[in-house]
Amino acid sequence: YILRMAERRLTCRCCSKICFIFIIFYTVIFTKIVCPESNDLHKHQNVTNYSASEDERLRPTILVAILVRNKAHVLPWFFGQLEKLNYPKDRISLWIRSDHNIDNSSAMLKEWIYTNRQLYHRIDFLLEEDSMGYSDERGPCDWSEQRFDNVIKLRQKALDASRSKWADYLFMLDADVLLQNDDILNILIEQKKPIVAPMLNASIGETYSNFWGGVDEEGYYKRVPEYFDIVGRKNIGCFVVPMVHSALLIDMRFKDSQKLSYIPSPYYSGPKDDIIIFGNNAGSQGVNMYILNTAYFGKMMVPLDWYHNLFTEREQFVYMKNEAVDADNPGAGDGVDFKVEGAGFRKSPHMSVKPLPADKMGFDEVYLINLVRRQERRKRMLLNFEELQIQVKIIDAVDGKQLNDSYIKEKGIEMLPGFTDPYHGRPLKMGEIGCFLSHYIIWEDMVKNNYQKVVVFEDDIRFEPYFRTKLEALVIEAGKKVPEWDLIYLGRKRLNLKDEFYVTDSQTLVWPSYSYWTLSYLLSLEGAKKLLQQRPLQRMIPVDEYLPVMFDKHPDSDWKTHFSPRNLVTLSAEPLLVYPTHYLGEPHYISDTEDSEIIQSEDGESNENDVRDEL
Repeated sequence: YILRMAERRLTCRCCSKICFIFIIFYTVIFTKIVCPESNDLHKHQNVTNYSASEDERLRPTILVAILVRNKAHVLPWFFGQLEKLNYPKDRISLWIRSDHNIDNSSAMLKEWIYTNRQLYHRIDFLLEEDSMGYSDERGPCDWSEQRFDNVIKLRQKALDASRSKWADYLFMLDADVLLQNDDILNILIEQKKPIVAPMLNASIGETYSNFWGGVDEEGYYKRVPEYFDIVGRKNIGCFVVPMVHSALLIDMRFKDSQKLSYIPSPYYSGPKDDIIIFGNNAGSQGVNMYILNTAYFGKMMVPLDWYHNLFTEREQFVYMKNEAVDADNPGAGDGVDFKVEGAGFRKSPHMSVKPLPADKMGFDEVYLINLVRRQERRKRMLLNFEELQIQVKIIDAVDGKQLNDSYIKEKGIEMLPGFTDPYHGRPLKMGEIGCFLSHYIIWEDMVKNNYQKVVVFEDDIRFEPYFRTKLEALVIEAGKKVPEWDLIYLGRKRLNLKDEFYVTDSQTLVWPSYSYWTLSYLLSLEGAKKLLQQRPLQRMIPVDEYLPVMFDKHPDSDWKTHFSPRNLVTLSAEPLLVYPTHYLGEPHYISDTEDSEIIQSEDGESNENDVRDEL
């Protein structure tokens, strides 16, 4: 009706007012009754603080930038740890570049990416397969000028990619970093820092890490006391440092992050090094770098010198892997299984790894002495040997707990007249007899088979880094410096260091003095014959006392009179190549030689409370 009146163009002032009032009234009634949902429209339009729980929000997006070159020995475990991260994969983009490989890295990357391409938000992968190494490099571990140029270029591209993809964070991650804290991304984000790195433990040593405590005037590393307080976790927290590298999270939402660059400024005159240039640029723009050491985050490999090769680099990673498995088995001991599956670094199921061939390292035989009832030790040692590519023969050790007087009489075993332990004045223990017999069996086997040289390992040892490379060099040097050697200690307890001297013109061989332990040693055929010719079972002393007697360095002159000639030509590695897994007084320390019954002395007395220290 109102509209019809309007259509007739009523000009009466009164009618016009009535029409206007009716139009307003109709509009209000219509919106209240017919369109009630529009009542609160203005409320929604003005909302600026929507309240939602953390679970209802999408996690920030992260671009993980990974550069890979010659890391086939690491990649299955690198990606295995990456897969475990407690962060939604659909909020992670992977930016992967690989080039100049001379190993199998390219094929392994393709295999992993093909299987995982649907799990992550995006995988941006570019592989350069045309080149095999850089023309100016002296080896695969050399950081040549061309290599630095390429890495600088790639890191800048990763930075640009994070900006073009509107990533909230950029996580720069080297392919030889093993992340062992599944919450690492969440923890780093919580710091709310422009650049923050998780403090990583070095594969070798206790002082190398992924940050610098100081920088000198030329831009190089400078040692400062504060560094050791952080790396040793004397001080715990999140600290400003001049340099972080290898694993660092950049918050791309910070306004100043737009100023970050891996390209040197026109005024830069420092070294051509990606991490130094980036650190210098960040500092000049007032962007702080932080290192976080509030938790254990993982391991990183130590850079090698240019003259090393990929086998040496793999040896470092093998050491790192074996140490990680040990760390996950702190309580392995008598009756406690040694876990291999699920221990240490996780291997990705999406990468094929061919087993590496094992050998005897140039020796005629490699012996492992192990008690049958110590299956946890056997399992651990076989894992170590598999990683080290060492082919080993297991000798079932003579168990002192199963020895008795009848067995000892049958074998014609007699204790050296007047023998008492040098420290506690007690007779031999059954475990010491079993230990001696176990080594004696090897000496006999060596002579029987006419083996020219062998290596002997006990089952409670840990290998030093680069074990095979060091052992190979040691054997070569011994052959040149002391070709008539009979025995070379690889591991021992040094008791009289002041009387030890390096072999002339050698940095790895010493003439040992009085020593304990038979953890590991090399033995020549002539040396085995000398040890057997003395008929030691008829005048037995502990085997680690017998060896110093035979190279004429034992302090007890009365004992030495029973053995002649004492002409065992003996050397020792220095530094040593193996050490005990545990020491006396440490948790889970076990000694099968000490924890056994004592042989009765001639007067029938014994002191079972005395223990011969294995410190």
